[in-house]
Amino acid sequence: MGLFKSREEKEFEKKRLIKRTVYNMNKQIDALEEQKKVFVQKAVEAKKNGLEAQYNLALTGYKMTLLQQKRAQEMLLNFEITSQMKDMTLMTKQFLGGMSVLSREMAKLADDKEFIEVQKQFDIAMGKAERQAEQMDLFMETSQDSFADAAKSGAVDDKEIEQSIEQMAGAGEFSDEAIDKELEDLKKKIQAQI
Repeated sequence: MGLFKSREEKEFEKKRLIKRTVYNMNKQIDALEEQKKVFVQKAVEAKKNGLEAQYNLALTGYKMTLLQQKRAQEMLLNFEITSQMKDMTLMTKQFLGGMSVLSREMAKLADDKEFIEVQKQFDIAMGKAERQAEQMDLFMETSQDSFADAAKSGAVDDKEIEQSIEQMAGAGEFSDEAIDKELEDLKKKIQAQI
């Protein structure tokens, strides 16, 4: 294989890298989901055995994992959106390149009046490309601000987490009434075993 890669080879490598990145990010989100389940099990076990410190530690671990998972999901969405915007920018670039070639060819064939009309269309296309680039810059700034805000305000209420753990530990996906009943049954079972 030569030192220099063709444009197609470079583009293929970029697409492969994007797919691999999305795959790895999804894999990390799934791993965090499994980690949450482990913390739920440990919280239930600690509660059952009256180990308050370990119960609180499991809650803290669950909370941290939940925050990591939310951040990973935000990063994945931002990555996918940015990738789509890159595709649109590439398509726009190809369009503009084609328009440029077409405009030059038309200029050879057309009189001044027709060329002016083609130039107007080309200028419109260039303006749209510039607006798209500005929108991309704005998106990237907003995306960074979103990550910063998520890091600052990512706190999750302990009571909300505890309710979630108790729901996961005692019930599957049921109605609110069934969950309440299941939670009460679970509390009775834990008290009976203590």
